[in-house]
Amino acid sequence: MFQGTGSDVGKTVLVAGLCRALKKRGLRVLPFKPQNMSNNAAVADPDGDGTGGGEMGRAQWLQALASGVAPSVHMNPVLLKPQSQTGSQIIVQGKVHGTASARDYFALKPHLLEKAMESFTRIAGRADIVLVEGAGSPAEINLRAGDIANMGFAGRAGLPVVLVGDIDRGGVIASIVGTHTILPQDDRGRIAGYLINKFRGDLSLFDDGLAAITRFTGWPSFGVLPHLDCVRRLPAEDSVALDRMMRGKGGGLKVIVPVLGKIANFDDLDPLAAEPGVDLVHLRRGEAFPEDAALVILPGSKSTIADRIEFRDNGWDQGLHAHVARGGQVIGICGGYQMLGRKISDPAGIEGAVREVEGLGLLDIETVLEGEKTVRNSAPRLAENGIPLEGYEIHLGRTEGPDCGRPVIISDRGADGARSADGLVSGCYLHGLFGSDGYRRHLLAGFGVESDGNYRAGVEAALDALAEAMEAHLDVDGLLRLAAPVGI
Repeated sequence: MFQGTGSDVGKTVLVAGLCRALKKRGLRVLPFKPQNMSNNAAVADPDGDGTGGGEMGRAQWLQALASGVAPSVHMNPVLLKPQSQTGSQIIVQGKVHGTASARDYFALKPHLLEKAMESFTRIAGRADIVLVEGAGSPAEINLRAGDIANMGFAGRAGLPVVLVGDIDRGGVIASIVGTHTILPQDDRGRIAGYLINKFRGDLSLFDDGLAAITRFTGWPSFGVLPHLDCVRRLPAEDSVALDRMMRGKGGGLKVIVPVLGKIANFDDLDPLAAEPGVDLVHLRRGEAFPEDAALVILPGSKSTIADRIEFRDNGWDQGLHAHVARGGQVIGICGGYQMLGRKISDPAGIEGAVREVEGLGLLDIETVLEGEKTVRNSAPRLAENGIPLEGYEIHLGRTEGPDCGRPVIISDRGADGARSADGLVSGCYLHGLFGSDGYRRHLLAGFGVESDGNYRAGVEAALDALAEAMEAHLDVDGLLRLAAPVGI
């Protein structure tokens, strides 16, 4: 199990790289994360026995891709999707379990630990080796009681732990030594060693640092991984990473993405950001819409009504309408699509106390949040010209109106989405739309931008490069010797 000295130290990427490295060695390796907190979700199809389908963390979807296996919700049995400052929707083994405040969640932990162990047993039975990712840090000892994400799970499953430190953040020696100092003796004894991530420059310059860490802790080093450019080509997992991606690279087609508090599945935008001819700019609170933007994308949302209110309160309504009046285009995905309509209603209070909000009025549609959540993979076609698409749906609600008579996509389940009469504004429920190479080429060609990119091939190449770096800089053989049969 890989645990970090803090959040965003690179555990997800490390596990993905090691998954690919061990796959290349001929091992059947599977990823696992008992508890994840993220609004970036993926959809897993059912396992061969008909179970295992539903929502899972996008990080474990990437790790499954690195392992060369189909994703399963059992790789991430507990997924927390924040939808307010104090509460989250709880997904257990792919299905909505309910919502809970942070305080109420503690009471659920014993039940959730059993579910996590149930899924872990299932995953372990299908693999030569399982690589487990922790969440946050085991040094958060105020959360130790009932823990299912770090040492609580490691102890229950009998796992050795490797501690990951991020040298790029500064203070890596103190963070590792401090973790050693603060952990209870039993938890401290479970850590078998450490590794350092994101080093810039001459690796030999940190030899004295490694020696100091080992002197203070007694833990051996499993290596130092340099800062790797290939990581930029991998999907971002959570909003911590989003904070670093706010600024565009400058030049090219300017695409604006307003960033709202409950943004979800923002990795939808990664394929556009990877295009050399595209300048993807995340618009932050307090900033006005640039007048030179060609396209505005409203991404998904975990709480559409709250994000719609925030959009309005940021003063962005006028800027977006002015953008369309200048002939600029707008595309909404899922929650962003819902916001483009005349009204969003929540008669059952699914999202909270606000039962209705006025939309942006750029599409002649209305959305009612009701019924069961739609969670499925999808391979539709673009209604305009039949271009094949691939993606997934995770949404709640029913959207209807005259502009739905001009759908964006067509599948065997029917039409989805809507377009304005002048074609400038459109939206649909399909996540992954921009990852379809044919659609992306078609979209960018309309702005005079050429694209011959293969996004998935780029991700695969990045995973291969990451695996090579793991073999070159980490003691992979030592990590394998550390692994042992799990006595579940």
